[in-house]
Amino acid sequence: MLTIGLIKEGKVPHDNRVPLTPAQCKWLQKNFSDIKIIVESSPHRCFSDQEYIHAGIDVKEDLSVCDVLMGIKEVPVEKLIEQKTYLFFSHTKKKQPFNQKLFHVMMQKKITLIDYECLEHDDGQRIIGFGFFAGIVGAHNGMMCYGKRTGTFNLARVFEVKDYRDLIHTYFGIKLPNVRVAITGSGRVAHGVVEIMNLMGVTEVEPDEYLERKFSYPVYVQLKGHDLYTHEKLKMYKREHFHEHPEEYRSRFMPYLRCTDVLMNGIYWDKTMPRLFEKADIDEHFTIQTISDITDDAGGSVPVNLGDVAIENLVYGVNKKTFEKTAPYSSESVDVIAVGNLPNELPRDASRYFGEQLIKFVLDDLRMGGSELLTKAMMLKDGRLTKPFEYLSDYASL
Repeated sequence: MLTIGLIKEGKVPHDNRVPLTPAQCKWLQKNFSDIKIIVESSPHRCFSDQEYIHAGIDVKEDLSVCDVLMGIKEVPVEKLIEQKTYLFFSHTKKKQPFNQKLFHVMMQKKITLIDYECLEHDDGQRIIGFGFFAGIVGAHNGMMCYGKRTGTFNLARVFEVKDYRDLIHTYFGIKLPNVRVAITGSGRVAHGVVEIMNLMGVTEVEPDEYLERKFSYPVYVQLKGHDLYTHEKLKMYKREHFHEHPEEYRSRFMPYLRCTDVLMNGIYWDKTMPRLFEKADIDEHFTIQTISDITDDAGGSVPVNLGDVAIENLVYGVNKKTFEKTAPYSSESVDVIAVGNLPNELPRDASRYFGEQLIKFVLDDLRMGGSELLTKAMMLKDGRLTKPFEYLSDYASL
């Protein structure tokens, strides 16, 4: 019998998403006699304790009997239970300094850590995540802020609607100005952004058209790896080589700075990779007014990301000369939306989507006691670094 515990989110501000919905838990227990699910009581989830109880799932305060513990965000160090297997987004694979203590405590407590972010297909594509709904919400918020900045249209906040279906209804009859939107990336985040662009009636155009033509209607361009980067010497792009040697590439985004109104950034970024642009590139020819940095790396691919903010605050300005944070919607600033938990605005839809992927690709492997897929995503095994993550040895050093 595999006993799975759904932990209460402890990071503040509280995340309200869940790895498995009540209906998904009920289905699992009905169809697999060797699975038992226990939910830790929480007042913050998008699905209440009562909804889990109604689905026949035990809700308790103590999860110490569980074999596997699943959450969403980082677990507070004082909540970690020794010698358990955890699945959550640890935000440590890039050696994030703010989570180094968490990593050390997991080592000391001999915890096995499987990070959702590290679950990948053979070609490196991530298997599960909230990226699609991050793209949905990030695109909506970017357009909403552009509408407020220009006074040309109005959109309500996402969290004010019941669910994604209701959000779609808010787009009926909306008339956008001749806005030009650049979307970066080709993964789930970008797919979510494109979904919203299509629902809002924004027309896709090819990169060369976007750069060379004027349009009398709203348009977007989706820029993928080969559109964004080129090798310094060979003047070409190969995805595998880029991810192995990103320092040998430079950004090709510069021309888009001169003809874009809204940037929707959905690319993966690491400190070894070139930024889309640098602060020095923000001059009198810089036309971008609103940036929705959905991947949200402070000082990362978007250098004017000065750090993320809470959903309630959503947007801030960055002065284009001093690069200091300002109030939004100023003519002297570019507006930046940088929120680390965007899917929280559509938590029930996002959780349902996440749980479906978890059931489809991961649960069987956990039931069977492991797999190559899980091994590759296992950052710690009984508190020790695994081979795929030996590059973290300095980060893990106590």
